Amino acid sequence: MQRDRLCAFSDGVFAIILTIMVLELAAPPGTDWHALRAVAPELLVYAFSFVYVGIYWANHHHFFHLVTKVNGGVLWANLDLLFWLSLIPFATQWLGHNPQASVPTEAYGIAILLPALAWTLMTRVCLRVEGRHSALARAMGRDAKGWASIALYVFGILGAMLHPWIGDVFYLAVALLWLVPDRRVERVLRGA
Repeated sequence: MQRDRLCAFSDGVFAIILTIMVLELAAPPGTDWHALRAVAPELLVYAFSFVYVGIYWANHHHFFHLVTKVNGGVLWANLDLLFWLSLIPFATQWLGHNPQASVPTEAYGIAILLPALAWTLMTRVCLRVEGRHSALARAMGRDAKGWASIALYVFGILGAMLHPWIGDVFYLAVALLWLVPDRRVERVLRGA
């Protein structure tokens, strides 16, 4: 199977996810700048989710530069990731409409935790196919950043049960952690 087909399909799904999110934004109820205040939470959550999906897209792009073999397991692991990412627009809309509510904030955390778990699974499947001495294995190492992200998501979900802003802080921390595409991959691609 060809890696390029998997990447092209994935790019299409990423584009659809981003398109769905923007299409769910509603125009403000009014014609002056103050009218934007009514939709500000939705715009903020949309921007945050856009960055999140963008982070996954950028890292997916980098990651698959190191993948040389694609089999059925890799295809299904990638589909698993895309499935969980496709739920982000739903969670985005719900949180955007209810930014101060705990349950939508917890659900948003779950919606961004599940792709992280799927990413970990996809990484493990690809590592099994590529082998222990592959460029991918050298780049991934022990994946402390990935495991730290999962822990931060869990703390964010638990924190959101106390107050939504606690969850928001943890979710933001993970986004900041991954804002720059994975440098481990770039080092291996450069041959460093």
